[in-house]
Amino acid sequence: MAQMKLIPFMSKRLTTAAFSGLLIIASLGSLAFQGLNLGLDFTGGTLVEIGYEEPADLSVVRSQLRDLGFPEARVQYFGSERDVVIRLQQDDNPELGNELVQELRGDLDQQLTLRRSEFVGPQVGEELRDRGGLGMIIALLAVMVYIAMRFQFKFGVGAVGALMHDVIVVVGIFSIFQLDFDLTVLAALLATIGYSLNDSIVVSDRIRENFRNIRRDDVSYIIDLSLTQMLGRTLVTSGTTALVLLSLLIFGGEMIRMFALALLIGIVVGTYSSIYVTSNLLVQMNLTKQDLARPEKKENDDEPEEIPDWLKDED
Repeated sequence: MAQMKLIPFMSKRLTTAAFSGLLIIASLGSLAFQGLNLGLDFTGGTLVEIGYEEPADLSVVRSQLRDLGFPEARVQYFGSERDVVIRLQQDDNPELGNELVQELRGDLDQQLTLRRSEFVGPQVGEELRDRGGLGMIIALLAVMVYIAMRFQFKFGVGAVGALMHDVIVVVGIFSIFQLDFDLTVLAALLATIGYSLNDSIVVSDRIRENFRNIRRDDVSYIIDLSLTQMLGRTLVTSGTTALVLLSLLIFGGEMIRMFALALLIGIVVGTYSSIYVTSNLLVQMNLTKQDLARPEKKENDDEPEEIPDWLKDED
């Protein structure tokens, strides 16, 4: 059996740390100066989807809406040039969709169809935003406590550091490119936390096992060995999931496109962070064999444990 070639991941840890730092700075900078392009789920307002018989000219639609008193209306195609979505700030008129169809038809020699009209109040949007953010913070704290109890405190810090890195980068990409950020994207962020956590647990378990079984004290070597052993599993898992998300992104339609895109970005970033960010933090925190040493056995630990009566076979 050929010996597995060791991949020197940790030799690039300073480069990857600088790269991660640049990603986080760019993300936080964009969030500070541009913010997020929040959807109606968070801001409140009215969404109207209108179907045209022929391809619609968005500039003409925007001009019509300005004349109707909606200068800040956002207009974009929804899947095809015959489907147009109009987002309006607060307007709780239940007949707004029908009224817009009548007004936009104007002198057009074609039929317009109201496909849907939705209204979200500002209080509901604010509540969803606050609860979604609170849920993410609780999830990160729960992850830290679990990893710290399951492995060791330094592993908990490394895992949460990687998860925060993933969330900030994904949110930052949505901010930089001003992509719609709605509840589906928030759901994708929470799914990214779960996916990245799974990778971090698997990698942490292998690092702990190798720390206990290998006599060498070289932390970088043991981490490199652990990551090399888990690389195939990580790439297969990430690759198959990415293929499914690519299919959803291309063929799933507009309703779930942002969800698929956010989760796809999260998986790519999460795979990177499970290899470099978590391990890099462990090296920075001076992980040692003593941190993962098995607890010493007490004098009576060698005595066989008494089997409870309810586990004994009944003759």
